[in-house]
Amino acid sequence: MNGINIAFDNNDKRIKHYELLLEGSLDSICEYPLPDGYYFEFYQDGDRDTWIEIEKSAKEFLDYDEGLAAWNKYYSGRENELHNRMVFVVNESRKKVATATAFYDINGKDKSGAGWLHWVAVKREYQGKGLSKPLITYVLHVMKTLGYTHAKIPTQTNTWLAVKVYLDLGFRPIPENAVNSYMGWRIIKTLTKHKALHDFDSMDEKDIVC
Repeated sequence: MNGINIAFDNNDKRIKHYELLLEGSLDSICEYPLPDGYYFEFYQDGDRDTWIEIEKSAKEFLDYDEGLAAWNKYYSGRENELHNRMVFVVNESRKKVATATAFYDINGKDKSGAGWLHWVAVKREYQGKGLSKPLITYVLHVMKTLGYTHAKIPTQTNTWLAVKVYLDLGFRPIPENAVNSYMGWRIIKTLTKHKALHDFDSMDEKDIVC
C-alpha cells in the first residue's frame, strides 16, 4: 500500500463519509486533567448560540442555520435535561471553548440502555491544547453518575482524529457497525494505524478521498 501523502484536517470533508458507532463500558474510564486556566461548566439557559458557535468553529456546521437545525433536532424541548448533561470547557476569560453532552439515543431505537456521547467539539483556535481527552472523560464520568454503565459514541470518518481518541480510551466498533461500515473502518485504520483495528485492512490513499 502506498503511504499517505495528503495532510488531512481533523474534520475533513474530502474523506469518504461513513457513519461509525463505537461502544464501551463506563466501569474504568481514565481521568485527564484540564490544562491550567480551564474549567468545566454545565449548560445554562441561553447557551444555545454558544453551543452552535463552538460546533461551527469545529466545522461541524457550515453556518448558524445548520447549527440551529441540529439543536432543534437534538435538544429543543429537552433543555431542562441539559443542566446536568451538557458540559462546556471554559477558559480564563470565562469564554466557553469546547463542549460535549452525556445524552441518549433521541430516536429511541437503541434499547440497550446505553448512554450516548453527543456532539464533541473544540473551537478551532483551541484545538491541540489538550482539551479533548479531559472533556470526553469528564462527560463520560457525568454519564456514569446519571446511572449509565455502558456508552455508545456516534461519529464518522471525516472526524478521524476524534475516532482515534475514542479508540485510545478503549472504545471499539460495535459489531453491526463494523460490518455495515467496514470500508469506513478501513479508512480509520489507514489514517490512524491504530492497533485496535487489527481486523481491518489498510487501503490506498486514492480510495480514501471522495
